[in-house]
Amino acid sequence: MKKHIPNFITLLNLLSGLIACIYAFDDNILMAFIWVCIGIFFDYWDGFLARILQVKSELGLQLDSLADMVTSGVVPGLIIYKQLANIQETQGPYNLTPETYYMAIVPYIGFLITLGAAYRLAKFNIDTRQTDSFIGLPTPGNALFILSLPLIVSTTNSEAVISFLSNPYVLVIISVLSAYIMNAELPLFSLKIDPKNIGAYKLQLGFVAASILLLVVLHYLAIPLIILLYILLSIIKNMTAKKQIA
Repeated sequence: MKKHIPNFITLLNLLSGLIACIYAFDDNILMAFIWVCIGIFFDYWDGFLARILQVKSELGLQLDSLADMVTSGVVPGLIIYKQLANIQETQGPYNLTPETYYMAIVPYIGFLITLGAAYRLAKFNIDTRQTDSFIGLPTPGNALFILSLPLIVSTTNSEAVISFLSNPYVLVIISVLSAYIMNAELPLFSLKIDPKNIGAYKLQLGFVAASILLLVVLHYLAIPLIILLYILLSIIKNMTAKKQIA
């Protein structure tokens, strides 16, 4: 019976992603964000319980990726699609001439995020290098990054930030970079911490502390900054490790 517990938690992740999709279709970004966070919470606990109960299985691995595909792949792609489509409805086809009608396909570029997530998750399942760390930005981190953008727009008083994050060309660039960074050959440190050897995780603990501080001070604006900090610290860690080897 216990072998089914992690899989049940994984299915709750999938259910959370489906609910988030419904809210995303209705342009209720906040509720979509909340349900994605709930899904990511379940995503963490299914793996944790599988290790504790010693019931890790190939079925669980595949099911986990399928659930993540919805929660951290379909939802962020849908969010960018809706953002671009809404801009197109209010501003026209980005003030272009009738001859450039092909720009009507621009909103669908948001689904590059979904395609990138699918490729990353499939690669993750067969990549033995990612047992203790990550290569490329994990899909949950990328999903939080994407969903934070419209929330920042709706809560900030900065006209510059609103203008920047509401620019369709910026959203297109973010979509492309998002799909790339998930699959880039960029080693990123894991946030898993062994309580028995906590002194060896100064980087992780410092990152968590900085993230909490940023969230308290900057709220939604902190999320993309935290993701960028995570990538930057990983790059610095990799460069330091290479110098030590040399």
